[in-house]
Amino acid sequence: MPPEPTPELLPETASWLRRRSWSAADRPVHTLPAAKRALGPAGTVSVVLPALDEEATVGEIVRIIRRELMERLPLVDELVVVDSGSADATAEVAARAGATVVHRDAILPRLPAAPGKGEVLWRSLLVTRGEIVCFVDADLREFDPALVSGIIGPLLTEPDIQLVKAMYDRPLETDGAVVPAGGGRVTELVARPLLNLHWPELAGFVQPLGGEYAARRSLLERLPFPTGYGVELGLLVDALETAGLDALAQVDVGVRHHRHQDGQALGRMAATIYRTALERLDRAHRLKASADLLHPRLTQFTRDPRTRAFTAHTHPVTAVERPPMHTVPEYATRRREPGFRVGRGS
Repeated sequence: MPPEPTPELLPETASWLRRRSWSAADRPVHTLPAAKRALGPAGTVSVVLPALDEEATVGEIVRIIRRELMERLPLVDELVVVDSGSADATAEVAARAGATVVHRDAILPRLPAAPGKGEVLWRSLLVTRGEIVCFVDADLREFDPALVSGIIGPLLTEPDIQLVKAMYDRPLETDGAVVPAGGGRVTELVARPLLNLHWPELAGFVQPLGGEYAARRSLLERLPFPTGYGVELGLLVDALETAGLDALAQVDVGVRHHRHQDGQALGRMAATIYRTALERLDRAHRLKASADLLHPRLTQFTRDPRTRAFTAHTHPVTAVERPPMHTVPEYATRRREPGFRVGRGS
């Protein structure tokens, strides 16, 4: 079931939630090869895993995609791991599992590589050939092939869709404890407020920073790619500006398990995402808050344990400020009273 809209959402966002949010089960995986064949060359699919020191997880992800989506069902045409300088055996493990492994620095060697995930995703367009490109993080555990088949499904069956993001639960697993919806801290503390306040059309995305998304090459090749952690927010905002809200969609794929970063790493991620947003606001001459905060509300999502659907909850974002006290007439009168002394509690 799609997330249930709330009355406080923008009308176009509420409509989008109803029409452009699906479950992977809405398009059973066994029906997708026929849809892919009907598209001909436009249905070719490349899966890209950006990887840096992911030897513990990348092999299993590659093996599952090959077995389930290349051999059992012919959905994925090529599977590429782009190694951005791993010090461990990431490249060897990925190659043994059946991926084509390319080193980041071997792609477009005339241009020195910048550090960051976005740089790897951008360069991957030069070494893949699919008309549909699917990005998957390489640190996932308990990998479900629906993370791929679910998000390419709409691109194989809906000609107007240009970009699809996965939505899922992100449990926080640390020191043996599990908080069911505790993951996605940067999403909740930074990205979601930024999108709700400045791009409220995108308020319906459950996982705006998720690393699992697919898009048509014809869209990706027209978008700038932030080189670092801001790539997901940047691509989402720029896709909205380039293709329009109705060309974007999301698909519920269940649960995503991955490695969690420490607080300082999250701080660096948050700063990069904030800067990415500021650059886009500056580019559009929309930095002034008074012009931007036309919809000062924040929509968040929780999984309903009864229906298993995501439920939207919208809250006002208050920013009331009081003037300096010395400008308040009553305070000026109080100051003139005999015996008034600042700091004595009167």
